[in-house]
Amino acid sequence: MAAPCPEDPSLERHFKGHRDAITSVDFSLNTKQLASGSMDSCLMVWHMKPQSRAYRFAGHKDAVTCVNFSPSGHLLASGSRDKTVRIWIPNVKGESTVFRAHTATVRSVHFCSDGQSLVTASDDKTVKVWSTHRQKFLFSLSQHINWVRCARFSPDGRLIVSASDDKTVKLWDKTSRECVHSYCEHGGFVTYVDFHPSGTCIAAAGMDNTVKVWDVRMHRLLQHYQLHSAAVNALSFHPSGNYLLTASSDSTLKILDLMEGRLLYTLHGHQGPATTVAFSRTGEYFASGGSDEQVMVWKSNFDVVDYREVIKVHRPPAPLATSGNLNVQTRCEDCWPEVDFPVPPGGGRSQESVQSQLQEPISMPQTLTSTLEHIVGQLDVLTQAAQHRDQACLVHSGLSQCLVQARRAQALAQPSIRRHQRAAIQSQEGT
Repeated sequence: MAAPCPEDPSLERHFKGHRDAITSVDFSLNTKQLASGSMDSCLMVWHMKPQSRAYRFAGHKDAVTCVNFSPSGHLLASGSRDKTVRIWIPNVKGESTVFRAHTATVRSVHFCSDGQSLVTASDDKTVKVWSTHRQKFLFSLSQHINWVRCARFSPDGRLIVSASDDKTVKLWDKTSRECVHSYCEHGGFVTYVDFHPSGTCIAAAGMDNTVKVWDVRMHRLLQHYQLHSAAVNALSFHPSGNYLLTASSDSTLKILDLMEGRLLYTLHGHQGPATTVAFSRTGEYFASGGSDEQVMVWKSNFDVVDYREVIKVHRPPAPLATSGNLNVQTRCEDCWPEVDFPVPPGGGRSQESVQSQLQEPISMPQTLTSTLEHIVGQLDVLTQAAQHRDQACLVHSGLSQCLVQARRAQALAQPSIRRHQRAAIQSQEGT
């Protein structure tokens, strides 16, 4: 296998300490700590600084199914098969407070963006909301008719989304406590759900091997991916909103480009099912866990240039807004990069990449070269979009319309390319 390019994700380190399958991972705000939960009934808090000792928190009487850091990173929530929720102070003492209200396994915990509320999901078929600082149960949301595997707050804290074994995803209004909409397109248990960073979309993973993306304003299906060959257990949005990371029982992680509606990377690292994934708050790293008892930390690399600027200015993510009519079903046989890990760090560019760079005309002005490359890149994107029409199963007729528009745009762009080519030739002759 060729060494991965610097833009490819790379395995940075892995942590061993759990004695059973990993169920959940989450980064603290400053990425200095990484928490993991396990079927061994313990939480581990790993320090990203090398040679630092990890904290092992014991308190739950059964498997720890979920972990989540508060927005400030000063608190850590966990849920367990012992039917309790615990709030920990993630330091060497590992002190915790117990929340009791669920009557069955707690599958999911998630802090609101202001840190004041916590939402939990359980096998008792309810979603519950708690006051963090008053340490008080507030109310239940109770329309699911089977186990609820996941519940998450929207970025603004006004909505809650939940995923259940009743094959539905439900959207709730936190203030009115009413179910706003039920999404019923999954063909099996829905294992995980989360909000896009913009708050305008949700993505859900299912036992039917699919990932679906919906617009929560229009309540329509935007994208449908069938990439994995087994159940999709977890997913995580990159903070920029441009990428989606998934973990599956087929042992792989996959990174999807939501802007283009395609698979970017397939990562092989875990031996056995990959059970959980999470991007760091900046998107520079992501973590994964599996039934192999290992926690792995990866360097994203593919978005290192612009993710800090996106976060700094809080730019509303354009990704799904610009592709609102895009409905894509991508299949595993599509030829996109697969990267096997572990790999030695610091791999260079592939030989093909180096050769293509050497073939660029040296005498062409740099600004003109950049312009031409940009136009060609746009045409490549349009061409790929057109090819998806023949390769993918169209979920809605909206994609057909999108492809027609893409072809028109490609035709309009051709005269512009010819003008730039003539300008390039004249510039070369002039020099």
